[in-house]
Amino acid sequence: MQRLPHLPDGLTADFLTDLLHGEGILPASSCVARVECEQIADGTGMMAELARLTLRYEGDPGAAPPTFIAKYSSRNETNRAIALQYNLPERETRFMSAVAPRSSVRTPRVYYCGLDDDRFLILMEDLSAYRVGSQVEGATLEQSELAIDELAKLHAQFWNRAAELDWLPGISNSYHADNMKTLAGVGFDGLIAKFGAFVPTPLSGYRDTFLAAIDVLQQRMDTAPVTLCHGDFRMENLLFGCRPGHHPIVVLDWQGPIRGRGMNDVALFLGQSTRTEVRREHERALLGRYVDGLEAGGVKGLDRDAVWDDYRQALLYNWLYVSVVAGTLDTSHEKSYAWMAQMVARQAAVSEDLDVFALLR
Repeated sequence: MQRLPHLPDGLTADFLTDLLHGEGILPASSCVARVECEQIADGTGMMAELARLTLRYEGDPGAAPPTFIAKYSSRNETNRAIALQYNLPERETRFMSAVAPRSSVRTPRVYYCGLDDDRFLILMEDLSAYRVGSQVEGATLEQSELAIDELAKLHAQFWNRAAELDWLPGISNSYHADNMKTLAGVGFDGLIAKFGAFVPTPLSGYRDTFLAAIDVLQQRMDTAPVTLCHGDFRMENLLFGCRPGHHPIVVLDWQGPIRGRGMNDVALFLGQSTRTEVRREHERALLGRYVDGLEAGGVKGLDRDAVWDDYRQALLYNWLYVSVVAGTLDTSHEKSYAWMAQMVARQAAVSEDLDVFALLR
């Protein structure tokens, strides 16, 4: 494999010509004559950057597309360091190259996937004709149903079979778990400092109790049945079809796949991305839809009576996610702050609605 240059400056015509030749995408008799690189999704992703590459070819390009989406390491030093601490580049490149092709979940087609020390590059199909989910706007009922259906397909495929993905960390007893616990204290304080207006009063009083309970919360989210979780299943990581021939939903950003209880993903989406008024009215129906999807995917022996308890436990656990993401990452970008604020506000609302802090007692 050729060494990856500094990105995005290294996405030159010569580099892409060699790369596409090596992957068998571009005929040997042709080359990339010019590259236009436009950064996209600025402020909505945190651990990596995205750019749309428009290529002009010299000669017959064969099956090589005119545009790609390039994903590469963040140039924000704070976010880049945290991404490396959680081993996100390796997790995403391994998932996209080894798991995505056999997953029942719709993901972008990958033309190239490479990891080189602390740099990575993924060249994907350009799905800019799809509509990007917005955590600021929040998910409608229809979008929530599509998201839940896709999670059910993902989780059912790996239900009690996630052990085969032994390169993925578990929610507990792993470097991921250790990092979450290490960053939780400073993250909790940062969350209060930056998003205090959106945080419910009881949470501040539960700081020490919550931090002391992290081991127990992680273990609870890592007990059987364990499956493959996306780990960051939120609106900005979803594309929604809006034209004939489009798939209804495409799932992006597989930097943080993890092994754990599927309710981790479900609670993260319903509690932080679904509009609060939609969640309040349709919460139980959406959870029932998730169970129906699991059963349709071949999962047997589900205890429907335990779903609500699992959901509340996962919501409580996800304050750990909120504190680390909103409390430690760079929120100086206006878009970053906006979607995080809504994440915190919705998580606070569902926590008060369902009295999840009582679980700490």
